[in-house]
Order: sequence, then C-alpha cells, then structure tokens
Amino acid sequence: MRTKSVDKLKTNTKPRVNVVTLGCSKNVYDSEVLMGQLKGNAFDVVHEAEKVGKNDIVVINTCGFIDNAKQESIDTILQYSALKEQGKVGKVIVTGCLSERYKPELEAEITSVDAWFGTNDLQNLLQTVGADYKHELIGERLLTTPSHFAYFKIAEGCNRPCSFCAIPLMRGKHVSKPMDELVTEARKLAANGTKELILIAQDLTYYGLDIYGKRNLDELLRRLSDVNGIEWIRLQYAYPSGFPMEILDAMNERANICKYLDMPLQHISDNMLKSMRRGITKQKTIDLVNQIRDKVPGIAMRTTLITGYPGETEQDFNEMAQWVEETRFDRLGCFTYSHEEKTHAYSLEDDVAEEVKQERADAIMEIQQGISFEKNQGKIGKTFKVLIDKKDGEYFAGRTEFDSPEVDNEVLIDANLHYATPGSFVNVQIDSAEDFDLYGQIVK
Repeated sequence: MRTKSVDKLKTNTKPRVNVVTLGCSKNVYDSEVLMGQLKGNAFDVVHEAEKVGKNDIVVINTCGFIDNAKQESIDTILQYSALKEQGKVGKVIVTGCLSERYKPELEAEITSVDAWFGTNDLQNLLQTVGADYKHELIGERLLTTPSHFAYFKIAEGCNRPCSFCAIPLMRGKHVSKPMDELVTEARKLAANGTKELILIAQDLTYYGLDIYGKRNLDELLRRLSDVNGIEWIRLQYAYPSGFPMEILDAMNERANICKYLDMPLQHISDNMLKSMRRGITKQKTIDLVNQIRDKVPGIAMRTTLITGYPGETEQDFNEMAQWVEETRFDRLGCFTYSHEEKTHAYSLEDDVAEEVKQERADAIMEIQQGISFEKNQGKIGKTFKVLIDKKDGEYFAGRTEFDSPEVDNEVLIDANLHYATPGSFVNVQIDSAEDFDLYGQIVK
C-alpha cells in the first residue's frame, strides 16, 4: 500500500518546464507570457536552466528571421533532441517563428521532437503539456529580464510590404492590442516594481489603425505615461513611412517618455528603397530625420541598415556610407542581407558576394564607431539620470534615457568607489568615455 501511494504521488507531480528563448525581444515577451500561464497552472517553470532534469519538458521558442538566427534555432533543437534521446530530458517542444515557417520540413527531419507549434498556438501548446489557457491572466508574465524593465508588446504581425522581410509570413497581419488591456498590463508590471516599459511591435507606428481606425500611438503613450510607478517609456521599431508626428508631441509633454526613437531605415539609395518596397525616398527620409530632431531637441535616434541587398552597387553603398557620416545617428546596427524564401526579394538574384556584404557592413560600423566615440566624448563632464541594471565585475552597469538594454551604450560606475542598487535611478557625472561605453561617478 505504501509503495502504491508513493507511485501515485510521483504520477501526479507535474514535470518542470524549461523555456529556452531565441531571437528578438518579441520572443522574450512571448516566452514570458507562456511562463506566466504555466505558473498559473501550478507548473514549476524556469527560463534557460543551466542544468536540465530527465523529466523536464523543454520548450524552445525559435527565431526564423535571418540565416544566422535560423541556424542557432536548429542547433538548439538538435542539442535538446540529443539529450532526449539519451534520456536526459523528458520532452522537447518547439514553438515560435522557425516552427511557424518550416514546420513540415522540420517535422520530417527532426523526428524526436514531441510537438511543433507556431507563433499563435499558445492555447494548443498549453493543452499539450496538460495546462489550461487562463483568460484571467491577461497582463501576467514571468519576467526574464531584471524586474525593473520589461519589453511591452503592443501589437502582433505586420502589414508592410518590405521585399526582404519574412515576418508577415511568420507573424501574420498587424493586430493591435486594445488600449485598456495594455494599461492594465502596465499597472500590473508597475505594481511588481517595473519602472521602464520598452514598447515593441513589428511596427509601433501602425498601432490602432486596425481597431480604432486611426494611428493611436500618441494616446496610448499618454495613458501609459499616467501609470503610477512607470518612470521611463521607450519606443522601439518605428516605421518611417507614414510616421505619426503627434507621438513627438507626447514625448515633449511627458517627462517619463524617453527622448529615444528606434527607427530601422534599412538604406538610403533611392534604387534600394524602391526595390525594398519601403514606401519612402531618400529625400523624404532625410526630411523626416531632420523634422524629428527639430521637434524633439536632443532626441537619440537609433537605426538599422542592410548591406548587400540584391542589386546593391558600389555607388549605392557609398551613398549610404556618406549619409551615415552626415546624419550622425546616436546608435546604429547593420545586418547583411539574407535571401529569404517566399519574400518578394527572393525572386531577385542574390548577386552580392557574402564577403562583400560583410565588408560593407563592417565599413558602416567603423564609421558609426567613430561617430559614437565623438558623441560620447561630448558627454564628459555632464550629469545624466541613470537606471542601474546590474553589477558586472568591478562595475555597476546602467543606462541613460538614450540607451536601450542589450543593444546600446552602458554607463559604468566603479563598484570599489560607489554603491548602487540594481533597479534604482542615480545621477552620474561622466568623467571618461570610449566608443560605446561611458564611465562616471554617482553625484547627489
């Protein structure tokens, strides 16, 4: 009788779920929502545990955006599949963009995976592990970031026709989240200590068109700005064509809306912009950047660019390099073009050699490195409000309102001379600077 009761107890114990997240901040958000649902179903859930158990269910949230990201996702699936075959984990479940896009091919090739789900299959995934989707958990998440900042997804999918981008294939059409729902989520985050909301979507500037009949990001910003406890709101992934200038009014009106804008522009040559189907010209792009800077003095602008798009000539590239020199973005990232099946650009010849793509990307980043160094030198002697993220070795690492986590500059404070609590705001006077980092001391 004793043995039976022990066996029964073991049978009723839910396995631990280890969620592994690959790719962008949108995937981070999705994993956090999944983990919140699992916790609400009384599962023991962890994020990217260093050690896995033989009964663990591993859920891999994949990225399928460009070649390197796809390869990382496949390698991770194979890694956990091998552990399953060795009896070192219980089940392997795959979800996310790669699975959405290539499920039939993956299913045929990697047979040891227990289940495959796409980007909008949360309810089915939960059911597979023995959990119910709990509607009352709207806004409940298990943050994988430090609790003082959170990625805040305001919409899913994209209606833009960009020729190089496979996101609409993986995420579908644009769907805005209702404003009341987002405000409720922000209040819950603030109540748990979140001070910074980083607004994300495939296209922030399209927000509201589908459910309110107009671009409504400015109203959402004001309502989120009113949430008690939210000290910074940051905008990532704005689209240049049809940019709603009224969001800049909200930025000027509200002290807790960061003077920061991430707007991927991709290229500047008219030939490339037309082929990329960006809906904007070189001159309109230049005018837009100038208008934004005029309307919000001191705004930090971040962009991303693509080198090696089909048909990109040396002249096209030189035009972009010169524009980067002249425009002097505060932050900039650069990708090499990835030839993606079923995109409009896939019908074009991928005619720029990989080494040329990389040389061009490196050249752009070298220009930006010099710009960043000069801009950082100009901050020496100035004092900034800094949000402390973590202690990193001998330093406390934080960010100004002009910096997003993971991708932008850090402010480093000598931990032997100063003490700061992660999640707190301090005033830091900058006393030295490098290409992408600032060094300073806490002042009253």
